[in-house]
Amino acid sequence: MAEHTVKAFDEDITRLRGLIGEMGGLAEVAIQESLDAMVRGDEELAAKVVERDKKLDDLEMQVDKLAVRLIALRAPMADDLREVIAALKISGVVERIGDYSKNIAKRVGEIEGRSRFEPLTLLPAMGELASEMVHDVLTAYAARDPELAKEVIAADEKVDAFYNSIFRNLVSYMVENPATISSAAQLLFVARNIERIGDHATNVAEMVHFAATGTYPDDETD
Repeated sequence: MAEHTVKAFDEDITRLRGLIGEMGGLAEVAIQESLDAMVRGDEELAAKVVERDKKLDDLEMQVDKLAVRLIALRAPMADDLREVIAALKISGVVERIGDYSKNIAKRVGEIEGRSRFEPLTLLPAMGELASEMVHDVLTAYAARDPELAKEVIAADEKVDAFYNSIFRNLVSYMVENPATISSAAQLLFVARNIERIGDHATNVAEMVHFAATGTYPDDETD
């Protein structure tokens, strides 16, 4: 009976990890496609990003139900409990990353004069950095790799620096081209959403580190 219980618990943990991995894959695609749609003005692709966000919401609910069932029925301890709690928190954060991508997609139709709007070309590079953070942190989660998690946390500084640069660029562009203020304001919103994706990837990295070691990265420097 004990052996059966352990096997069932391991299967549930594997299922939990699989759901988180599926959510992460969808979130990565959403980031990339929302920015592709923004650059090309592809409202059809943007609509698909918005629609597919429902799948992320559904997966988050599945993670919630499975995690609660695991805690209630298996009463996990120590490492196992940390893993379940981390998965519960991570799923919520990844769902928020999907929401930020959806927000970007919803702005696709709000950009005028796209072909001559120079600041628009800066956003994909920033988005790629944020997407790499999401990819790496989910790799760290799957491998229970605290060192890779810390690398993700360090990478957030690059995304923040990119945001500050884009912010200055867009403000200057608005001053020089007053007719573009409305579109530039939309791009500032997009840049802010990308910056938040980086912040959320950092939050996940901290949880991954905790699940793997029992400590948060900041604790190691105290």
